[in-house]
Amino acid sequence: MPNEFPAGKTQLVVIVTYLGLLLLLGFFASRLFRGTKKDYQLASHSIGPVLLLLSLFGTTMTAFALVGSSGESFKQGIGVYGMLASASGIVHSLCFFVIGVKLWKLGRQNGYSTQIEFFRDRLQNDWIGLLLFPILVGLIIPYLLIGVMASGVTIQNLTAGAFPNLFPSYLPGTDQVNPTSHGGVPPWLGSLGICLVVLIYVFFGGMRGTAWANGFQTIVFMVLGLVAFCVIAFKLGKQNSLIANLQVIAESIPNNKSTRSNMSHTKFITYMLIPLSVGMFPHLFQHWLTAKSAKTFKLPVVCHPIFIMIVWVPCVLLGVWATTGLIQIPPAVQSNQNAVLPFMVRSLTNPLLGGFLAAGILAAIMSSLDSQFLCVGTIFNNDIVTHYAGKKRFSDRQQVWMTRGFIVAIVGVTYILSLQGYRSVFAMAVWCFTGYASLFPLIFAALYWRRLTAAGAAAGILAAAGSWIYFFQDSKFGAVRDYTIKIPLGANRELEIMAVVATFLAAAIATVGVSLITKPPGEKVLDRFFPPKNEAF
Repeated sequence: MPNEFPAGKTQLVVIVTYLGLLLLLGFFASRLFRGTKKDYQLASHSIGPVLLLLSLFGTTMTAFALVGSSGESFKQGIGVYGMLASASGIVHSLCFFVIGVKLWKLGRQNGYSTQIEFFRDRLQNDWIGLLLFPILVGLIIPYLLIGVMASGVTIQNLTAGAFPNLFPSYLPGTDQVNPTSHGGVPPWLGSLGICLVVLIYVFFGGMRGTAWANGFQTIVFMVLGLVAFCVIAFKLGKQNSLIANLQVIAESIPNNKSTRSNMSHTKFITYMLIPLSVGMFPHLFQHWLTAKSAKTFKLPVVCHPIFIMIVWVPCVLLGVWATTGLIQIPPAVQSNQNAVLPFMVRSLTNPLLGGFLAAGILAAIMSSLDSQFLCVGTIFNNDIVTHYAGKKRFSDRQQVWMTRGFIVAIVGVTYILSLQGYRSVFAMAVWCFTGYASLFPLIFAALYWRRLTAAGAAAGILAAAGSWIYFFQDSKFGAVRDYTIKIPLGANRELEIMAVVATFLAAAIATVGVSLITKPPGEKVLDRFFPPKNEAF
């Protein structure tokens, strides 16, 4: 590139071009919008197996999977992959099969669009929705925050140098220029741009626009992630073949980063409960209901673990490679692990490729934000406004606009909260996933246990929420990045477990215990959800 076109501006041009393509995709999807609430919220149940696979995978691979995993492996080492990626590959597919397929069929039979509609009908109880609404929306806010925060950090680091006079950046407490972010588009502006782009194509395209954008972005970040991995491997290893480069880099990894020796066995094992959160993600519930048929789930169930490996392996390894000494990591990056992946991409690729890789990182982030924004708008319209005001009171057109209005409000709230300061993407995501995983006993019991009662469900929800709030507050609201529960065993020994164990057990025990002493719904209701064997799902 000529000197008059700084490297940071090259990345910025590529990023802006990519965002423009997304807007065009959303515009095209909006042209196919049928004008109905079902089409806006569920794409009229028209999504086939390939697009369902790409949209489900895209919406689960958040900033947590790319930016968060690289930053965490930089701090913790290679054990991060086994801790979450290996378990997620198996557990996510299991949830798609065990939870997703049954919810899809019940949703098609009974016209559900949200989880709350399912639980109200299954438990024949209206106030269960009022209990679930603030919890589901409240937990999705930090999930949204990690994407918005990560997008701002990514754009700033990858456009550093573009506008040194307009956007100066200094090391904290000094007048020294921060080389990793000086002149880059500031996080507040980068995050605002991402929020607006996602808002526009969700606003006009609805679920069809979201699914198409997710599919496109999934392909982008998977392909570009592999490209980044190979390019950076050659830059670090300086050998003639990929295998030789990987060998050189592996030999340079510190011992404490190449194993999980600094992570207790019990902490490692209890992390495996975290992936159960996908069973209660409200945005995944909505994506499941877009499928054409039950057979549509076959491809996602089989391929999802493979896709997780393709994405997580490069990201985790890039974080570990940053500890080798083959590249100097500035103090500003060491203190902000969200910046590790953007720094590696910027430092070890040329400006044009760096711009494409930046687009790949942003693709992973936005492929989750869009589904989450659409989901909360759907919940607000279906479970609050039309449920209590009456479905016949509003036309489909009015309901679509109410869904859009709440999406705009949530985008605004999320963006404002993202300006409040730095938090580890990985740590914030783990707390969000802990909350949803704690509710997994509820969805499993609702689908497979006839004895579940409304009182038992409420007790489980309150137990999950109460225990989650207690531990989250004890972690200084996520500021203690490596928070665990330590149980003394005597003789200077202790058992270290993740908070999700306590919240999951509290919810399960409360759900089962209270259900056993209260009256379940009538047989006529239960027969709709537990058909005879010859009619079973």
